[in-house]
Formats: sequence, C-alpha cells, structure tokens
Amino acid sequence: MTPAERQAFILANTIAAPAPLVPEITLRTGGLSMPLWEAAALMDARPAVPPPYWAWAWAGGQALARHVLDHRELVRGRRVADIGCGGGIVAIAAALAGAESVSAIDLEVFAIEASRLNAIANGVTLELEEADPIGTDAGWDVVLVGDLWYEPELAARMAPWLRELAARGTAVLTGDPGRAHLPVEGLDELARYEVSTIVDLEDVTTKTVRVLRLTP
Repeated sequence: MTPAERQAFILANTIAAPAPLVPEITLRTGGLSMPLWEAAALMDARPAVPPPYWAWAWAGGQALARHVLDHRELVRGRRVADIGCGGGIVAIAAALAGAESVSAIDLEVFAIEASRLNAIANGVTLELEEADPIGTDAGWDVVLVGDLWYEPELAARMAPWLRELAARGTAVLTGDPGRAHLPVEGLDELARYEVSTIVDLEDVTTKTVRVLRLTP
C-alpha cells in the first residue's frame, strides 16, 4: 500500500475535528474504534494490523500538548522529538510553540500519514520518521512522550532509555492518565489536567492526566 493510499483511507474514514483540550489543533479523528479497526484490517495486506491508535487524541497526548502550548519556553528554539506520535498532536503543539525542529516518530505507517495530514492542516512542518527510536540519541533537546505507558514490554524498554537521555541533559516529559506501566520513581509532576475522553476507548468520560518530567 502506498502512502497516498493510506492518506486516502484516513481521509475517507475520519473527520477533521478540534482536540477537546487543545482546540487550537485540528486532527483527523475516528469514530467508534471497532468499525475503524475492521475497515483498516480489510484494506491492509499486513497479517496483523495494529489498532488504529493514530485516529484519536489520547488523554495523555492532549494534556502534554496543552502543557507545551501553555509553556512555550519548554520547546521554543529547541530540537524536539515526539515519541510514539500517533496522529501528531504533541508534535504539532511543539511546532506551534516555536520549536526549531520537531521529529514525529512512530512505528505505525498509518500514524506517519495521519501526522502528515494533520501537520498540513495545522500549517506546521514535522520531520516524520517511521522507526523505533529506543536506544538512539539524535541530539534532541526535548523528548515528549504522550500516553505510551499502556504495555509492559514497551514500558520496560522505554523507561531506561528515557532516563539515559535525561542523564545527558535532555528534557523528557510525558503525559499519563494513570496507565498501568508508568515508572513509579524518578518523576516530577509539572501539572494536572482534566481531559474529556471517549467512552468507547476509555470506559469513562473524563480522565485526570499528569504531565511529568523524568529525572535521571
């Protein structure tokens, strides 16, 4: 499947809508999760099609994006990476806040194309990378991680790498609505936000999200 075909699927199966906590940013947003996942599985030749996480602004990402826009000095003039960018809400916020450059990184090819479409819609430029960045260091000044602490294997790989980056002087921030695999130590709380959520995805209508800074 070509990037153009992926973009066509995204445009056909999502709508453009402002993020609830970050109305300055418009994203291509899905409806109910299962119909979209089934549609993706039908048109994607891969044997195991990942869930379309890119189609929603998750609570942790929304809170982190809100915090970046409200505290632009965190990223202004700096080299920023958004790890597990999904639809790109955090990366777009960093670009709008004046970052020198923003790398939006995700393993999922549909997330890359969704971020590309969303970046265009919001008038920003992102450096899009389909990659697993864990273990690398591209000289970023700031690393942003929105809502990625939901899987034990991923968290076990990611936490020590992020702490290594923090030890080298990188500012590492994450947004977390209480996922099960958030590290329990070495976190400084910067802010809390109440974020509207979709019952189909979270089983509740709002979540309290903490924006946290990882320490070495």
